[in-house]
Amino acid sequence: MPSFTLFDTAIGRSGLIWTGRGLAGVQLPEGDEAATRDRIERRFPGAEPAPPPAEVLAAIGAITALLAGERRDLGGIALDQEGIPPFHLRVYQVTCAILPGSTLTYGEIAARLGDPGSARAVGQALGQNPWPLVVPCHRVLGAGGRMGGFSAVGGAELKRRLLLIEGAPLAAERSLFDAEPGA
Repeated sequence: MPSFTLFDTAIGRSGLIWTGRGLAGVQLPEGDEAATRDRIERRFPGAEPAPPPAEVLAAIGAITALLAGERRDLGGIALDQEGIPPFHLRVYQVTCAILPGSTLTYGEIAARLGDPGSARAVGQALGQNPWPLVVPCHRVLGAGGRMGGFSAVGGAELKRRLLLIEGAPLAAERSLFDAEPGA
């Protein structure tokens, strides 16, 4: 049975859901605490609030620091990958290699997977990412550095805010002489 806790971040009250296998999900803010809690309960039926164990406390500390603008690698956080399709896991593995302040496009991830025609499938996998921030789907942009969608409340504006917190150059802020992403 999954457990969860809520915690404060620079972008609002967020949540972590865990099992004995690791982090089962990250819940970004939904507007207020009740809405965030409701969303967790819909995503993880039967999840109960609980005091976080040491590894979840460490994840909270790392996520909170990242959202406060510190460069943090969240790659060491254990994830409960049960039920995640193999293609999604491959997409998430490539996505986890994108460092704070950097971005890739959906097409670049598809190419790194050895399947350059799968950019749309990459986007679909990232749209179902249960661990936003830990699997940094916000660092993945559309062709030409376009912001693209983001499935969390706040959509593309939240994605932009997360990238700005991390210091990533955004397409709208590049000069004519800056190279395009991936160039």
